[in-house]
Amino acid sequence: MTLLAVRADRLFDGLTCTDHTLLLIEDGRVVRVGGPVPDGAELLDLPGATLLPGLVDTHVHLAFDASPDSVAALAARDPDAEQEAMAEAATAQLRAGVTTVRDLGDRDYSALRLRASARPLPTIVAAGPPITSLGGHCHYLGGETRSGDATVRAAVRERAERGCDVIKVMASGGGLTPGTDVLAPQFTAADLRAVVDEAHRHGLPVTAHAHALPAVRQALDAGVDGIEHLTCLTENGVEASDALIDELVRRRVAIGATVGLVPVPGMVPPPHLAKNLPAILDTLRRLIAAGAVVVAGTDAGIAPVKPHGVLPRGLADLVAHGMTPLAALRAGTATAAAVVGLGARKGRLAPGLDADVLAVAGDPTRDIAALLHPVAVLREGERVLEPLEPVR
Repeated sequence: MTLLAVRADRLFDGLTCTDHTLLLIEDGRVVRVGGPVPDGAELLDLPGATLLPGLVDTHVHLAFDASPDSVAALAARDPDAEQEAMAEAATAQLRAGVTTVRDLGDRDYSALRLRASARPLPTIVAAGPPITSLGGHCHYLGGETRSGDATVRAAVRERAERGCDVIKVMASGGGLTPGTDVLAPQFTAADLRAVVDEAHRHGLPVTAHAHALPAVRQALDAGVDGIEHLTCLTENGVEASDALIDELVRRRVAIGATVGLVPVPGMVPPPHLAKNLPAILDTLRRLIAAGAVVVAGTDAGIAPVKPHGVLPRGLADLVAHGMTPLAALRAGTATAAAVVGLGARKGRLAPGLDADVLAVAGDPTRDIAALLHPVAVLREGERVLEPLEPVR
């Protein structure tokens, strides 16, 4: 197969900037970083650009189309239409430079069907329908499960047997499901412990959707690997103690920060979120300052402000709340790849790893907004976004 050499002005390898500005790619993998262009290699020359690993969004919903009522839109689709809409969502992710997504809630295992199709897609890490209580948050996705050791373990086993990569459990209610309580747990502490025990027995990690502080506490005590949102809501507002943050840091629980949005005229946050948003963002700043494992999980697809491909804006949000641009780039590449279980293949530009490559105009290590200007995207060495004219 023809060697492909990609050359730019700068290169971020997923961990740090290097003096090398050339990637050599063969059979979908990085062969070499740096050095001259070999004889006979095809050259993709991108003056003015920076090369970096393809981005990794740790929390998306490909089944949701980012419409004003994404739940109703999904309900109206038959399986074929659903797959087409999901493919469009995945394509939008790729064109934004997001070459790996972790889908944390589909309908009836639709993400597994999508990734089995012969389409140019991001790598999809799939949870299937999230495990939720009867009538609980996102119950309409097909993951309703009765409380009890045997039933929650059976739900985990079903996902393991179908080939899911991660278990998503709804530890509290959520905003997309009227009638659920964001201030209260959805399962007992024993249920969550059983979910984690059974998942780990099958070699699968567990991440918990948790808004309510008691649900966060339950998830931590159960030994989850990650917590999504982590808003720590109580009747009195947000209560994230120093002791809680210290424990999250010490145990290296991956925090999926719900960041990244595109402003839409006339759209405002729901009242309970707007009231608590300053305190939620303060918790995020404290987590970052304390050295917690924080990644950007955008929740892409749930609303017009959350279109697919919004991760570059999410990484900019991490910078706005205390990360350096270099740390945010790590959070969106090497760290995120490790969190979704693909650290041995994705998230870095190094020999032997998948050639998932994003080229952007400018220098995102100095100005993270450069991520909003992709000029080329490769997914396992295949060109997804053809080079545009780089900006010097």
